[in-house]
Amino acid sequence: MIKFRSSTSELRHKVFVEVAKAAFYSENVANDLEAIPYTLTPTEEPRYRESIYRERAIASERVRLAMGMSLNPQDRPAHLTSGFDKSNISEKYYEPPLMQVIPSACDRCEDNKYEVSDLCRKCVSRYCVHACPVHAVSVKEDRYAVIDQRKCIQCGKCKAACPYEAIVHRIRPCSSNCGVHAISSDKLGRAYIDPEKCVACGQCMVHCPFGAIADKSQIFQLVNALKAGDEVAAEVAPSVIGQFGQNVTLGKLFSAIKALGFSCVYEVAAGADVGAVAEAEKYAAKIATGEHPFLLTSCCPSWIMLAEREFPGLASGISETLTPMVTTAKMIKRDHPTSKVVFIGPCAAKKLEAIDNKVRSDVDFVITFEELAAIFESRGIDPEECEEEAIIGATAAGRGYGATGGVAGAIKACLEKSHPDIELKVDCAEGLFECRKLLQLAKFGKKEGYLLEGMGCPGGCVGGAGVNIPVGKGTEFLKKFAESTDKKTPDKT
Repeated sequence: MIKFRSSTSELRHKVFVEVAKAAFYSENVANDLEAIPYTLTPTEEPRYRESIYRERAIASERVRLAMGMSLNPQDRPAHLTSGFDKSNISEKYYEPPLMQVIPSACDRCEDNKYEVSDLCRKCVSRYCVHACPVHAVSVKEDRYAVIDQRKCIQCGKCKAACPYEAIVHRIRPCSSNCGVHAISSDKLGRAYIDPEKCVACGQCMVHCPFGAIADKSQIFQLVNALKAGDEVAAEVAPSVIGQFGQNVTLGKLFSAIKALGFSCVYEVAAGADVGAVAEAEKYAAKIATGEHPFLLTSCCPSWIMLAEREFPGLASGISETLTPMVTTAKMIKRDHPTSKVVFIGPCAAKKLEAIDNKVRSDVDFVITFEELAAIFESRGIDPEECEEEAIIGATAAGRGYGATGGVAGAIKACLEKSHPDIELKVDCAEGLFECRKLLQLAKFGKKEGYLLEGMGCPGGCVGGAGVNIPVGKGTEFLKKFAESTDKKTPDKT
């Protein structure tokens, strides 16, 4: 999982900030949106690309996605704000596909290609030649090895045989980090994301060195709702701890969010507490008794989409417990019936979960920590300088949901409290590659009696595509926060 400051992450942040500023302050929003590419590239000297024209064209598409709109067509002229009138409203759900490849930004990376680099030492043994089963490797007159791409079957035996590691395997970064093999090449060699396979984990977006992949945002629509004076409530995911600075407590963050105009803020960990109790009871009643072979956790939408699409025979094992996001949203709607609900978290896939017909009435907006940071900056709000607000907190169990093993740990703690005679068998997987392996084991009957926790991102939610800090730091902050919580497990209700 790559998550450190880079030029591409800085560009995303700047786009989000400018879109939020336009939404908050502009008297002529369309004109100010059209000006954003020039704000990002203000001189005739390009900063990242070979020309200012390409750089500004890419920025235009980034702005459209940040507005929640689709990319402009490539075969006819269109303004940056084309279709803007349909998005300039207080509510707008995402129109799939969520993850988008910006054509002008994609560098057409070579995918699955073996090449001999200049590290070749012209050795006499020619291991690479003898290792190739289709005779695609040969030695030229200058005695350098070469690979005939027309014959190569990408088996990698030449690379394995070379003692100097002179043969490189070129793989498109977005493709190699896609756990569901949803990325291929279009006819022009650009990355293409198959919407029928994509589970919106966002790892392709995080790993693209050119920033050519981006997801849609609801920043603009959320700001419109806040400006209109609508009652807007926030629910914040457990993995938020440390995302806005190591000295930003949950109380300070809640104050900062309210300073934006939110009416109230809830911990999603409270919904996690409810879910942990429910799943512990289900395990005791259905799994421990042998009525069902296993139980799959339901809180990660990418994990659930993977299971439903590629392992339909396991669908009956997916927990019917509502996700913490939805459970907390229902709590908010109960307490504040007229309120719009915003989920603030680390996850791109939650944006898809929120448009599910079963969820739409409860969750109105989804934004990431990355997007919230931009909204704070656009309003000049520093969470670290905000006052500490008293928090009626969740338990350590619910707060631990954001890291791998946290869901299973919470369910185990609840089970030990309510059914101390039942032993919970657990297996956890993080990252979609490992999730698939775990599901395959379940398919072949190797996980009977187990609670199976799947997290689509490395490290769990703390490694989501919308976080602000590296996964290691996020895990460290979250675990310390959960451990410092006085009440360890929720009461059975």
